[in-house]
This record gives sequence, C-alpha cells and structure tokens, in this order.
Amino acid sequence: MQRKYPVCPLIGVGALIHRGDKIVVVKRENEPAKGLWSIPGGLLELGERVYDGVKREVMEETGLDVEIDRLLDVIDNIVYDDDGKICYHYVLIDYLCSSSHGDLTAATDVTEAQWIKLEDVNRLPTTKTLKRLLVKANLREEIT
Repeated sequence: MQRKYPVCPLIGVGALIHRGDKIVVVKRENEPAKGLWSIPGGLLELGERVYDGVKREVMEETGLDVEIDRLLDVIDNIVYDDDGKICYHYVLIDYLCSSSHGDLTAATDVTEAQWIKLEDVNRLPTTKTLKRLLVKANLREEIT
C-alpha cells in the first residue's frame, strides 16, 4: 500500500486510551507525524472491521488490550507537498478507549510509548489531533 503520494485516501484508526487522569501517548516513527507524540493507531487492513483494527493497532504499537468506549471523531488528514500535490491523505477514525491490563511497551511504528498525566500533555510536541481529541473526549476543556 502506497502511503506517500497515494492513489486514494487511506483509512486510519486510532485510540485515545485513558485510565484515570492518564492517557497513552506514542512517539511516531514515520511521516507525516514523525517525532511527534500522538495516539496509537494505524491503517485498517482489507477485510478488517474498524473495531478489530483499533484493537489490533493498539496491541501492535503498545502491547495493551483495550475496550472501545465510543467514537470520538472522523477527520481528514491531507498533507500537500511544496508543489501542491497530495503527499499524504488519510481518513482517520478515532475512538475513546480504556485499558485495564497489559504492559505498555513501544513496538511497531513508534519509538516510545508512555502513560502521561493529562496536565503534562502541553510539555510534549504533539499532533494537533491529540489535543483536539482530548477536548472531544471531555478530558480537557480547551486546546492550548
């Protein structure tokens, strides 16, 4: 599947995982968000149901088993190159999830994975999506 300069939009799934006053963040290993902290997630596979894709991607990237609470958002992430051509185009389906078991470990497509307190989110270089999802999940009142 061609991620850079795709011939059609790619479907991504993500999970905002919370436990008490903490969330899971992962540091992206690949573009378009390389080096930024975000939620775990990745591409849906052909024939895979969305819920199954969320659970698989979270397990692959973090080692956590999650329960899906609710849909948070569906967004377009379209990135253009300097010539105005579409370099990346993802349709992202993000869910609020909880995790009660599993050991958090960084695995595929991420360089680090951490449980962090909500109050510490602004101390990290994050994606815009992460902060917007925290508001949608009613875990934060505003984006700073």
